[in-house]
Amino acid sequence: MKEESEVKENKIEESEEAEPTKEAVEETAEAEETLEKEEEVEEAAEEKEGEEELPPVEEEEIKPPARKKVEEEIVEEKFYTISLGKAWIAVPKKRAPRAMKMIKDFVKRHMKFEAQGELEEEEEEEPKRLVISNEVNERVWRRGIQKPPRKVRVRAAKDKDGNVTIYLAEGE
Repeated sequence: MKEESEVKENKIEESEEAEPTKEAVEETAEAEETLEKEEEVEEAAEEKEGEEELPPVEEEEIKPPARKKVEEEIVEEKFYTISLGKAWIAVPKKRAPRAMKMIKDFVKRHMKFEAQGELEEEEEEEPKRLVISNEVNERVWRRGIQKPPRKVRVRAAKDKDGNVTIYLAEGE
C-alpha cells in the first residue's frame, strides 16, 4: 500500500510540473517580452554609438609630424659616444644611476650647457633644461641596475632657447 501511495504522489508532482498554471505562463511571457525590449534598446544604443564615432574620425585632418617643428628649432646637434666604464667602479646597486649622472655631466660639459645656478644675473629668463629621452634611459637600464652598458652613442640637440635634449643615436 505504501508503495502505491508513493507512486501516486510522484505522478501528481510530475503532472503539476508538466502542466504550468496560467499565472506561470503569463509571467514567463512577460519576462520574455522585457528581455526582448532590453535587447532592442541595447542594439539601438550600440548603433547610435557606432554612428557617433564615425563622423569625428572622418572630420580629423592629417597633422604634420611634430618632429619637423623640433628639427626647425634645433640650433646645434652633435653625436657623442659616451664611455660609461667608470660607472662599473661603483657599488653594483648604484651603477645605472651613476651612468645616468655621467651622461648628464658629459653633455653639460661638451654642449656648453649653462646651469640654473650660474645664471644668477639673468633671473628673468626661463631656466635652461637638460632632457634625456626615454630611449636613452631604457638603453642604460635595459639589463638592470647592476649592468649598465660600457658605452652609449647619443645625439645631443640644442634648441634656440638653450635647452639640450639627448636622444639615442640612430641605428642603435
